[in-house]
Amino acid sequence: MRIGILGLGRIGAFHAETLSGLDVVESLVLTDPFADAAKTAAERFGGEVVDSPEALLAAGVDGIVIAAATDAHPGLILAGVEAGIPVFCEKPVAKTMSEGVQVLKAVQGSDVPIQIGYNRRFDAGFVAARAAVQAGELGKLHTVRSTTLDPAPPPAAYIAASGGIFRDCSVHDFDIIRWVTGHEVTEVYAVGGNRGADYIKAAGDADTTGAILTLDDGTIAVVSNSRHNARGYDVRMEIHGFKDSIAVGLEDKLPLRSVEPGVTFPAGTPHDFFMDRFTAAYQAELTAFTEVVAGTRPSPCTVADALEAGWIADACTLSLHEHRPVTIQEVREA
Repeated sequence: MRIGILGLGRIGAFHAETLSGLDVVESLVLTDPFADAAKTAAERFGGEVVDSPEALLAAGVDGIVIAAATDAHPGLILAGVEAGIPVFCEKPVAKTMSEGVQVLKAVQGSDVPIQIGYNRRFDAGFVAARAAVQAGELGKLHTVRSTTLDPAPPPAAYIAASGGIFRDCSVHDFDIIRWVTGHEVTEVYAVGGNRGADYIKAAGDADTTGAILTLDDGTIAVVSNSRHNARGYDVRMEIHGFKDSIAVGLEDKLPLRSVEPGVTFPAGTPHDFFMDRFTAAYQAELTAFTEVVAGTRPSPCTVADALEAGWIADACTLSLHEHRPVTIQEVREA
């Protein structure tokens, strides 16, 4: 098949490399507002460069991958759907939830599939955790802990446009909690602090946060995030039930150092970047998209799925600013 990629920055170039290595992908069509980015990607991974999204959609592509700036996501998603071309779009659907809801309304009733990029759904550990929960191996759940710690904060310009740590970082934890447990979040309480980069505080954001999520079956989920984890990129989940407890990310590249006498775990070099931690997950995610394009599977992460994680992020943002519990229904109705 022939796949178009819109946006050839860091993640778009990574997707180009991944897609170029899939047997089912015969050719790529690339476009970016910065022509040199598309040209460089074409030189590295192959592909035809065109000068606009319109030209890409007219180039006979079977599916499109949107890795452009967030502001461009809604328009590009709708353009793909209008052209009848299956769409993969990196999260978020849109910069704001109101824009995301408009996208959802616009595509409802369409049979053109849309997959939103939440790569943890394709990580082997999280897949195994979901299977264990679904099989009843843990019994009734009572506690979930989900962690995402970045080794260093992104640049100031990125922070200013990110929508905040809950929408940019924690949203991955929110999505995977829903996916692994099979339950919805009903209420949140969030806290945050600024112990590091001054420009994060200046942007009205926190660099370290914690959130307590109440799920619809009474399970409590604890989410911990930080932009400052000098030892590496730390993504983990614990799921505790009345019959058993399991963990995702408890492996030799875990960026933690044990101080217990005689303990040598973890023994490997710590993960230091999200592409290192989730290389295989990204490959599985785009392989799944080629199956969506081929019509052999439904979208594994729909626009509606992505918006659910977004509502949780909005509720946590409001909770942080107003120092109170916030229900998901409250932000939906705002």
